[in-house]
Amino acid sequence: MGKIQSSIKQLWDAFTNEHPEYRDKNIPPSFYFCDNEKDANTCAHLVLKRIKQATATSLWWFETHKESLPEINDLNIVTDWDGNAVAVIKTTQVDLIPFNQVTSEFALIEGEGDGSLAYWKKVHRAFYTREMQNSSDSFDEEMLIVCEQFITLYP
Repeated sequence: MGKIQSSIKQLWDAFTNEHPEYRDKNIPPSFYFCDNEKDANTCAHLVLKRIKQATATSLWWFETHKESLPEINDLNIVTDWDGNAVAVIKTTQVDLIPFNQVTSEFALIEGEGDGSLAYWKKVHRAFYTREMQNSSDSFDEEMLIVCEQFITLYP
């Protein structure tokens, strides 16, 4: 078992020891936030501190990668950029919202930067633009965003 898999298994084992009601579940998917090391590690730290309790992925990403949308009660393991397991999270709410209708309340729950909607729009506009740069699609103020809220279950 490699370092990354070992870290994820160790976190999951520790989690299920404290929460035996999850012992019958498979190890959930793992991922890191963002598209660069600094932001991924910052976001992982914010999840660990329970400051970041939401994420916003473009619907375009899910469609392009043929991935299912998150569902309430989904479990995931958040990692840092290097794949080291940091936290177990559980999805509590999923909404499809046009970019230009994301609320200041959601921006605050996402917990990044100064928590303002202006900051959220600035960094996410840039992120979605980068995300789509090698496709024939481009960022649009009305594109749908999958606004996912979660709670940090462990540690």
